[in-house]
Amino acid sequence: MRSDTRRNRKHLIRAAGELFAASDGPINMVDLANHAEISTATAYRHFNSVADVLTAYRYDVGLQLNEFSQKQSMGGLALLEAVSQKWVLLVVKNGAAMVHTRSSEGYLARLRTGADYLQVQADALERPLREATGELGLEDLGDEAMFLWNILFDPREIFDVIGTLGLSPKEASARLMSTFQGALGGWSAGKKTQ
Repeated sequence: MRSDTRRNRKHLIRAAGELFAASDGPINMVDLANHAEISTATAYRHFNSVADVLTAYRYDVGLQLNEFSQKQSMGGLALLEAVSQKWVLLVVKNGAAMVHTRSSEGYLARLRTGADYLQVQADALERPLREATGELGLEDLGDEAMFLWNILFDPREIFDVIGTLGLSPKEASARLMSTFQGALGGWSAGKKTQ
């Protein structure tokens, strides 16, 4: 990929983050192109829609989480807590751009069909979740554990508990993590009764 092509793509992704963080209204490709200081035609050569740009934005944030996760030497619950707290901090840092990626399909369906922005996040969580469930004496729940984690650590919910309850990101992460441990136990128990 040519350097100007990479640069334009990067500018569009950054523009999406900045515009969605600053605006409550709708944003279109013309807005993104103008903010990125490129032509609308160039913007459409990189992405078909604003949703595609936001998906790329979320993928880049997922890469940051995955890089953090892979560098950690700790394991088990401590690793999961660290990765989960990093996610909360990334969500807060990246703001409203994190809540605009929506689909009519559920999390597991999108993950199992290979949604890139979810897969990179799942890669970051695979070892922490596997080791944490083992430390808790639970079976490896695989992507079902990721499903539960996603419910609690969804960016909308993170902003909700921080904004509505007045929690700091660290407090929000700790409460969500504690709740998640209970959810893992409940889910595992439910599977055993089937």
